[in-house]
Order: sequence, then structure tokens, then C-alpha cells
Amino acid sequence: MKNNKLNIISGVAAMLSYFGRRVVHGSPMGRDFINLLWDRRWFIISMVVGAILLNLPTPDGLTREGYTVLTMSLMAVILFITEPIPLPTVALMIMIGQIVLLGIESTTVAKSIMSDSVLFIMGSLMLAVAIVKQKLDKRIAFQIVRFTGTKTVNLSIGITFVSGVLASVVGEHTVAAMMLPVAVTLITLTSDDPRKVRKLAIVLLFSISYGCAIAGIGTPSGGARNAIMIGFWQEFFYDPSNPDTYKYLIDYVTWAIYSYPVFLMQLPLVTGVLLLTVKPEYSHITRAVVKLRAQLAEEGPMKPSDWGTIGIFMLTLYCWVMYSDTLGLGTVAVGGAVIFLIFGLVRWEDVNSNVNWGVVLLYGAAISLGVQMKDTGAAVWVADKFLAGLEPLGADSGPALWLGVSALTTLVTNTMSNGAAVAVLGPITLNLANVAGESPLLMGFITAISSAFAYLTVVGTPACTIVYASGYLKPSDFIKVGWRMAIVSTVVLMFAAYFYWPLVGL
Repeated sequence: MKNNKLNIISGVAAMLSYFGRRVVHGSPMGRDFINLLWDRRWFIISMVVGAILLNLPTPDGLTREGYTVLTMSLMAVILFITEPIPLPTVALMIMIGQIVLLGIESTTVAKSIMSDSVLFIMGSLMLAVAIVKQKLDKRIAFQIVRFTGTKTVNLSIGITFVSGVLASVVGEHTVAAMMLPVAVTLITLTSDDPRKVRKLAIVLLFSISYGCAIAGIGTPSGGARNAIMIGFWQEFFYDPSNPDTYKYLIDYVTWAIYSYPVFLMQLPLVTGVLLLTVKPEYSHITRAVVKLRAQLAEEGPMKPSDWGTIGIFMLTLYCWVMYSDTLGLGTVAVGGAVIFLIFGLVRWEDVNSNVNWGVVLLYGAAISLGVQMKDTGAAVWVADKFLAGLEPLGADSGPALWLGVSALTTLVTNTMSNGAAVAVLGPITLNLANVAGESPLLMGFITAISSAFAYLTVVGTPACTIVYASGYLKPSDFIKVGWRMAIVSTVVLMFAAYFYWPLVGL
């Protein structure tokens, strides 16, 4: 065994010596090696950062497993932002890291990856392929353009509005999956070269994801996080024998009164943030509309297969609304895709070649890591430390505390699903409200609404993951535009908390 180790070390030394001589003499192989190292510099940096952190003592109050999860999360964020390696590779590394570093059985990791949310992402992308196959995306796109006109700014507002109004009722997952092929159609008809329409793609695709995100807070059915917070209020504060606690029984209309105006206030700001950050290559998409009109004229009126596609999608939508609580969003989405395949409205070859399976893998790994952050206590530890740090700054009550809770929720929700973020932070922020003498209703709304500010990462929300699957966006685009959008959304939320909510009795 000792000789084998010496042989391995000697072999590695000989290889390094060979590459060293090649680099010194400026050979093509040496230059290629240097270029490879430079291209992978952020990967190397992330590995070095991880190795250093894992060899440091565990902070007080945090388990070793929790510390390891936080280290893995930091490394993943670095790789998500800089993208020195394909993002699905990062997903595979997260899986391996849980097994090797945390000692979790591979079967357990696999189960945490294939959740209902992942099935939903997969099924939604499959449904989008079916819609594109029947070219319904073109008809939907044409109707939107007829309403908004061909100016890019108006089109962005229109897409944000349509995405938002729908997402406020049926959830952002569904709407993002439905609207993605619509935006991609307009982009591809403008130019077949992705490099010539990349900025236009950023504006239109983020109009979808941001429209869905800001509207998901509008009603209880807009997202799981809303239902989770309503459950916390009832569980923590409602007492059937005390009439004063009836205010914690928040119904559908009451939630909408408090939250829907926050969505409406953000609506016109989305396009402003996008156009101030990114200047699209085209101020009008007249050329795309002309092509679109010509293609629709060639196709003629709606065919039976078109009506069949609409019927199946409406059935899927109905099941999402009526049966997702029992069947699961993912089961319904995959079921809809199965019906398309059974009736031959889309071929498996089309699904297999047009679904970005790497995105499915990426989202599954991110959810799995979020589960470990919760199970190991890492998320709660971060929350406690963050809130404790506010006290010396005088931010332990009033608007300063509101802002701190919003910032904390925004930070956490960009590393796990918004539902998980509210599940982890909700008990903390509601108990903090009692200690600080703040309204638990107000603190709960701030937590739930801030969980929608997941603009910074590909895996922040399913809507972000779905639009990233188009292939037009880079992880750095989410940071570039997202931090601005996060600031704008936070300002609107603070304005609503300070001025609007007192007017409606909160």
C-alpha cells in the first residue's frame, strides 16, 4: 500500500513537472492548461474557500452539520453567480456533498431531490413544449401584442401585467410555464441569433418572472408561503374563547385588501427597473409582429388539435386549482403532459430534445440543500444571529426592525424556496413581534411578502428557474437586475407598511 501511494505521488509530481516544462517553453499544451485554470478560477476559489471554512472551528450554537451546510451553500452561491462550470454540474456536486460531507445516505438525498416541486418544474416544461408544438404560443403572443402595441416598453408592461394578474390567482409556477413560450416566440421572431436579442430577451423574460413574483403575494392562492403564514397566525394567536383574537383568522378577501395593492404599486416599476438596467437592442418589435401575423395567416383558423391542446391545458389548470392540495402540483403537471403524449399532440422526441433537464436537476438539488439548511438548524441559526445583530444598531423595533426582517427574509428566500423560507422564519419573526411589541399581523405580512423578493438567483423561485430554462439568460443577469428590483420592492413594502396598512386597520 505504501509503495502504491508513493507511485501515485510520483506520477502526479511527474505530470506537474511535465506541464511546468511545457508552460515555461510556451507550448500550446501549456497555454491550454493555463487557459483552463483561468477559466476555472472561480471554481478553484470556491473550493479553496470551502476547504478553509471546513477546517475552522464550528461557531457557537451551530451544529457541525449545520456549519457544513452553510459552507456548501456559500460555495454553491459562488458557482451559481460566476458559472465557471455548467450549473447542472453544481447540482451534482450538491448531491455528492450531502453524501460525503454530511454522511447522509444516497437514497435519502435522492428522495429529497425528487419532491413535488421538482415534478412541477419538469411537468411545466413538458407542457410548454406541447403548447409550442401546437403553435398556440404564437396566437397568445399575437393577442398580447394587439393589446400593447409593438413598443418594447409597452410589451414589457403588458407581459408583466398579464403574468401578474394570472399569478395572483393560480400561482406563479403555472403562469411562468404558460408565458415562457409566448416570450420566446417574440424573441425568436425578432432574430434567430440569440446574441442579437439577448438584452431584449432579458427584458421580456424577467417581465414574466418578476410579474409572477410580485403578484404571488396578492391572494392566499398566489403561493404556498401565504397559506403557511395564515396557518401560523391561527396556530400561534387564535383562541376561540377570546373574541380579540378573531383578527388572526385571515380570510381570502382580507389578505387581498392588505397585499394586492402592494403588487399593484410594484407593477409599473418592474419595466422601469428592467429598462434602466438593460437597454434592449430593439425599441420596437414590428418585424416580429409582421412575421407572426404572416405565420398565423398561413396556418389559418384554429384546428381540432389546437382546441384539444387548449382543452387539456384548461383541464390541467382546473386540476391545479381544485386538486393540487390532494394530488400535488407536480402530479397534475406531469399528468397533463402524459395526456398530451397519449393523444399524440406532442411526441416524446420533442419533449426529450426541448426540455432543459439540467434545470430540473438544478432545482431539485437546490431544494434538497434547503431541506438540509432547515433540518440541521442552519437557517434558524442565521436568522437568530442576524436579528441579534440588529439590537446594537437600534433596529430592534419600529420601521428599522421591519426593514431588518424584510432584508433577512430576502436573503434566506434567495437560497431556498419561498415556502420553505416562510416556514423557517415565520415562527421566529412572529415571536419577535411579541417581544418587540409589534403587531404579529404586520410582521407576518412583511415576512410573507418579502419571501417573494427572490430575484437574485436562478433557483430563487420556480418562475426564475423556468425562464432560465429558455437558454437566453445567465446567472449573472439575475444578480445584475435582481438587486435593483429587490431594493425597489423593499421600498414599496416599507411604504405600504408605514402609510397604507394603518389606513386599512393593520
